[in-house]
Amino acid sequence: MLVTTKTDIRSLSLIQLQQHFTEMKEPAYRAKQVYQWLWEKSARSFEEMSNLSKDLRKKLDENYTINAVEVNNTQFSNDQTIKNTFRLFDGNIVEGVLIPMEERMTACVSSQVGCSLSCKFCATGYMDRKRNLNADEIYDQVVLIDQQAKKNYNAPLTNIVYMGMGEPLLNYANVMKSIERITAPDGLNMSYKRITVSTAGIAKMIRKLADDGAKFNLALSLHAADDKKRNEIMPINEQNTLKVLAEALKYYFAKTKNPVTYEYIVFNNFNDELQDAIDLAKFCKHVPCKVNLIEYNPIQFADFINAEGDKIDAFSNYLKSQGVNTNIRRSRGKDIDAACGQLAVKNQPEEPAISVN
Repeated sequence: MLVTTKTDIRSLSLIQLQQHFTEMKEPAYRAKQVYQWLWEKSARSFEEMSNLSKDLRKKLDENYTINAVEVNNTQFSNDQTIKNTFRLFDGNIVEGVLIPMEERMTACVSSQVGCSLSCKFCATGYMDRKRNLNADEIYDQVVLIDQQAKKNYNAPLTNIVYMGMGEPLLNYANVMKSIERITAPDGLNMSYKRITVSTAGIAKMIRKLADDGAKFNLALSLHAADDKKRNEIMPINEQNTLKVLAEALKYYFAKTKNPVTYEYIVFNNFNDELQDAIDLAKFCKHVPCKVNLIEYNPIQFADFINAEGDKIDAFSNYLKSQGVNTNIRRSRGKDIDAACGQLAVKNQPEEPAISVN
């Protein structure tokens, strides 16, 4: 088979890879061996594939590429959180975080280079969206963070959250493929129930998740249960109002029977009053859910500050009094800008990044 441009081998399904091997006059079972090296063993080069002949490894190297993600820089927080900047094959940079806790090891991964949603409180929202990540680039973040967890804390990853840079549901196909590879028996074989995808609220894509039978957990970054306030901090709400979101969530729950998590950052003198809690409790009646009240992490682009502790406690107590399952989440990695809403690439690539749509 004549190939003038190297193909990203991880963009191919097993069936496609077998077809390529047939065209190269190689046995189809070799394709399965390569596929195992790529997704079960997380090989980063063809040279690692030791059960293949040298000639076949050379042929693969001449015709295909493994666009492996590299750790560009690593920072350690005082609370043991680890933040990474990852360099992609085209020079673009994204960030991912390891959040170690006694009962779990969580990887927070990115799905886009930058973001197009412009949420006013989020550092990533002030970056341009350069491109979507490929499924293998999301997968690589998980593998690399898992290696860090084992090396630094002698424990494997237990959970994955798609809460890094970008809006996962605007990179739907690649996010879904990455989850398929992470959960597949011939992939990383992790449980769907250990994966959470967070969205700012794209109603039509929430409905698509329902139609596609999504098995993982869904979290909605809500932050206000009043359209006027949500419009002010999350422009996406202008096209995806709370009413529209509520209908999409009802559809989602009816199809999947999966409860939803609402993420709610409590901002000082913005959404921290009793009426805000009343509005949120009312919104929680649409589908079975839980609420995570999140401490705000300041960024240089915005003037928001975290609500006072007693306000957050009162907010939480009201929700609980209304039967809403509520947790208060404390920030991790704030000192290295690794906390929720703080991910933004401050150190740009040494060479110009290539934008690939």
